[in-house]
Amino acid sequence: MRMSSEVALTRTERLALALGRFSNELDVIKLLQIRYLRSGPQAVIRFSAGKRTFVDGIDYLREQPDRGLMLAANHRTFFDQYLAMLCFYDGGVDWPKRILFPVRSNFFYEKPIGIALNFLIGGGTMYPPIFRDSNKAALNKDALKRAARFLSQPGTLVGVHPEGTRGKHPDPYELLPAQFGIGQMILHAKPVVVPLFINGMTNDFVSEVRNMRGYEARRTRPVVCVFGKPVDYSEFTKKKPRMALYKRTSQCVMRHIADLRDREKELRAQILSGEIGDDHPNWVSNLRKVYNP
Repeated sequence: MRMSSEVALTRTERLALALGRFSNELDVIKLLQIRYLRSGPQAVIRFSAGKRTFVDGIDYLREQPDRGLMLAANHRTFFDQYLAMLCFYDGGVDWPKRILFPVRSNFFYEKPIGIALNFLIGGGTMYPPIFRDSNKAALNKDALKRAARFLSQPGTLVGVHPEGTRGKHPDPYELLPAQFGIGQMILHAKPVVVPLFINGMTNDFVSEVRNMRGYEARRTRPVVCVFGKPVDYSEFTKKKPRMALYKRTSQCVMRHIADLRDREKELRAQILSGEIGDDHPNWVSNLRKVYNP
C-alpha cells in the first residue's frame, strides 16, 4: 500500500523498499529466498566458520512454536545472525519458512551498494527497514505492523539485536544498552523470544577464511553460540504500552542475553583446554552429519 510519507523517499529508497516488499511479502518468493540462503550465503559461512563453531542449548528449538519466534542476539559482527542460522540449519531446526532481519535503512536501503549486498548476502531478508529521518516515522510504524503480522504466523523467524548497533568495546562481553524498538515489537507481536550470545567471530571475513586451518582453529579461535530458554515477558503485557514499558521490555531481553555470558565462558574454557573434544556432538560440523548428512 502506498503511503503519503513515501513522497519524501529518494529514488534509491523507493526502489529498495519496493524490492524488499516484493521479496518478503510473497510466500513463493520467500520459498526461493530460503533455498538461496541455504545454498549460497550459508555455504560460505559454513566454509569459513562451520568447523570451529560450537552450539549450546539448541535442542528444544527443533520443535516449531505455535507463533513466530524472535531471536535476540548480542551484536559484535556483521555475521552474527548468519552464524545463528548456520546453527539452525545444520542443527536440525528446519521449520523457519519466513526469515526476516529488520535493519536500519541508512546503508541497505539508501545506497545502491547496500541494496546489492542485501540481496547478494541476505537474499533480501534484511527487511523491514527502520528509517532515522523523523519525516519517515509513518514508514517505521508500518514496518512495526508488518513485523508484528509476520511474527503472529507460525514458521516465522525474526532476528534482532536489542543493542541496535555493533558493540566495538575490546571486551566482547561488554554489552551496549538495549534500545526501546525491540520491546515495542515484542509487546505488539507477542512472539516467542529466544536470547542468544555469540562470541568468536570478527568482521575481517578474509582473515577468518585465511586463518581457519581446518579443525585446528577449534583450539585457538572457536566460535561459541549459546541459546537460552524463552524470555518470560508476561509482566509487561499486562500494562498499557508506552515508551518506558518498551524500554523495560528490551532491557529484560538484554539481561537474558547477558546471563548467557557465563555459560559461553565456561564452554570456551573447556574447548581451549581440550576438555571438549572433536567428537563432541555439539560441534556444528558433527550436528550436520546427523541432521544434514
